[in-house]
Amino acid sequence: MSRPAHRRWGLVALVGLGGAVGTTARFAVSHAVPAAGGWPAATFVVNLVGAFLLGVLLEALARRGPESRRAQRLRLTLGTGVLGGFTTFSSLAIEIERLVADGRAPLGAVYGVTSIVLGFACCLTGVVVAARQHRRRAARLPVDPDAADLSEDT
Repeated sequence: MSRPAHRRWGLVALVGLGGAVGTTARFAVSHAVPAAGGWPAATFVVNLVGAFLLGVLLEALARRGPESRRAQRLRLTLGTGVLGGFTTFSSLAIEIERLVADGRAPLGAVYGVTSIVLGFACCLTGVVVAARQHRRRAARLPVDPDAADLSEDT
């Protein structure tokens, strides 16, 4: 029996490497996207984009069937590592707290609820996009007449 993923140093290293890439990307976005009227736009953007990409990634991997070693590495590197480092729940929480502490509780509440609702919608949209892409790709594959279901002949 193999060790669980969290105890396999090679996989842990892939998550760490992905996390470094994702965190660096988030840092770049945070310096490129200014706050708009008190709205923490950078965190909002990275969380929505990250939710969409995570939906795409996980649906695409799930559509491939049982998880292979390659799929596990992709999921851990890109999903847990890159997108885990790119998105940030802790910054979301701190920004809500700062808005509330600055007397802008309604904006903090709207920011928090909007982030969660739109984050879920973006993730769901990513799942739908990946599922449609999978169906399109499957429709383009040539049909093998020898692999046809023979149960209709009975």
